[in-house]
Amino acid sequence: MSVWVRSLLVAVITVVSLPTMAQEAYEEGVHYDLITPNIQTGISDRVVVTEFFSYGCGHCFNFEPMLAAWEKRQPENIVVQRSPIAWNAGARLLAKVYYTAVVLDAMDPMHEAIFRAIHLQRKRLASPEAFRAVFVDNGIDAEAFDKVFDSFGVSSMVRQADARMKGARINGTPSLMVNGKYRIDTRKAGSQANMLKIAKFLAEKELARMNQSVAIAE
Repeated sequence: MSVWVRSLLVAVITVVSLPTMAQEAYEEGVHYDLITPNIQTGISDRVVVTEFFSYGCGHCFNFEPMLAAWEKRQPENIVVQRSPIAWNAGARLLAKVYYTAVVLDAMDPMHEAIFRAIHLQRKRLASPEAFRAVFVDNGIDAEAFDKVFDSFGVSSMVRQADARMKGARINGTPSLMVNGKYRIDTRKAGSQANMLKIAKFLAEKELARMNQSVAIAE
C-alpha cells in the first residue's frame, strides 16, 4: 500500500470517527433525558431551547445572565424561549407576571427588574398589586397592567406553560428542553455551565438532522 493511499485511508477514518466521538460526548440517560412523547414548540424551521424557570427561584436568578450570554452567541437558527413553571398558586402568580410582561412587550426591562426586585431588593411580592407597583416603577401604565394581567390571553398562556411543564416532566428549575425532545437538568448535567454545553450539543445535533431532511427533500 502506497504512502498516499495509507494517508487517504487515515483521513477518511478520522472524518468518519469525528461525528461518533462527538455523539459520545454526552449520553442519553446519563447527561440528559429523552422526552416521550415529544412536545411541539410551534417553530419548525429553527431549533428551540426552552428554559423552565421561576422568578422566585434563586438558581434561576443566577442562571439568567449565563443563559442570556449563551443566547447571544447562538446562530439565528437556534432560539431561546422561556416557560415559567406553574406548579402551585405562588408559581402561577409569577407565571402570570411573566406573560403580562410578554403581552405588554415589556420584557426589557421587566424580566431583569422582577428578578432584581425579588432577589436583590428582597421585596415581598405576593399579590398582583405588589407586582403592579414594580411595573409602574419601570414605566408601565398601571391600567395597562391590570387589563393584561387579568386577561383571558394571559390565563391561557399560563395553562399552556403548565401543560408544557407536565409534558416535559419538569421537577426542578432551571431546566432546559431542546426542540421538545430532550430534557436537561442540573442534577445530571452537573452544573449550570454544563447544562448550556449539553444544550449546544443537542441543538447542533437537531440542526444537523433538520439540514439532512431538507437535503433529502430537495
